Amino acid sequence: MVVGDFPIEVDTLVVGAGPGGYVAAIRAAQMGQEVTIVDKGALGGTCLNVGCIPSKALIQAGHMAANAAGNEDLGITTEKVNVDFAKVQEWKGKIVDRLTSGVGSLMKGNKVDVVQGEVYFVDDKSVRIMDDKNSQTYTFKNCIIATGSTPIEIPGFAYSDRVLDSEAALALEEIPEKLVVIGGGYIGTELGSAYANFGTKVTILEGEKTILSTFEKSMTSVVSRRLKKNNADIITEAMAKSVEETDKGVKVTYEVDGKEEVVEADYVLVTVGRYPNTKEIGLEEAGIELDDRGLVKIDEQCRTNKENIYAIGDIVKGLPLAHKASYEGKVAAEAISGEKSVIDYLAMPAVVFSDPEMASVGYTEAEAKEAGIEIKAAKFPFGANGRALSLNDSDGSLKLITRKSDGLVIGGQIVGPNASEMIGEITLAIESGMTAEDIALTIHAHPTLGEITMEAAEVALGTPIHTL
Repeated sequence: MVVGDFPIEVDTLVVGAGPGGYVAAIRAAQMGQEVTIVDKGALGGTCLNVGCIPSKALIQAGHMAANAAGNEDLGITTEKVNVDFAKVQEWKGKIVDRLTSGVGSLMKGNKVDVVQGEVYFVDDKSVRIMDDKNSQTYTFKNCIIATGSTPIEIPGFAYSDRVLDSEAALALEEIPEKLVVIGGGYIGTELGSAYANFGTKVTILEGEKTILSTFEKSMTSVVSRRLKKNNADIITEAMAKSVEETDKGVKVTYEVDGKEEVVEADYVLVTVGRYPNTKEIGLEEAGIELDDRGLVKIDEQCRTNKENIYAIGDIVKGLPLAHKASYEGKVAAEAISGEKSVIDYLAMPAVVFSDPEMASVGYTEAEAKEAGIEIKAAKFPFGANGRALSLNDSDGSLKLITRKSDGLVIGGQIVGPNASEMIGEITLAIESGMTAEDIALTIHAHPTLGEITMEAAEVALGTPIHTL
């Protein structure tokens, strides 16, 4: 401890100001706690600043660029679409600034003290917060750790001006002519799809048999077809070996079917996953237990093995989802106040903003069967929906998973336009204990994509109207 470093006492300390941390801070303040939140970066964390929000802005701009080219089937064509990518980036930046400043206003409005700096745990009741000039000790009664995750760097592909992580790919100053994406998970597929819509020649190298391998093949095949239609190459069961950087770009060597191949591009984007930010912050000094993946062990209230320290978001078990982190943040804040709140992942939606979008919640067909649940899988195609056809975007389908004995909705999977919005109805149905009959009897506006959920419910009941 430096001379004159008199500890500052706080009630609840939140470490990390991403969608988990700042939500936890607000809920804790609402519960009457005096809250201090600290982050070495900007409010909003990775999600608002260099992740979820800017990537969706870029994806939307890509869609608009592709749509502006027109469609011969609709009788609308244009000779050339001009994209001022500097203005695209400026627009994206304004969205980020608006949201992060909004989080700042929320902190102020909820009387949350905001501190900027890096955190290192001294023990289970105190931390040291450091910036470029100072080091200050803080003691806390309770602490919520929400430090998020960082992109994994793979051997032979050290990040540079030409070897990009997702953050760098979102900040490019120009649309690349060619882009290699290593990793066909949700981040790689989303950014690959976005740049493909801008006209970039995209090559995706994926080690598994399909891209987005955690989703059903019937869903991912729709996304693969759209990518290939946009002149993207998808090379599966491929292993990236090395990269050679040149003045103008990169040469990526990869192995497939026992043979080495080379693909050239302007940049290579590495999206093979993220690791939890649990190193070098002194968790061992606080006595916090981690598993073999570096994740913090927690109970059903997000409490660690230390009674007064909680952990949420990407640093605990489960999918690295912003909405999961926010949910856990509320539970932890309420637990500190003595509430009986516990985490319940019964209906945790997962969304990929690919082209078209994919979304899943609850049980898949395979998972339900593995759990020994007798089910009925009812499917309805977007191609039989008037609104999807009028949008000229009718690839995909919605599958509703219901329990055979009573029609209880236990899952759903969607691939198609606006899947990210449509999954909300199925999520609510699962959370509320609704049946297929409840959904089928709910009047849905016509013509809308939402009708597809109702139609799938009618398929489950054996009374479909618009399909045989």
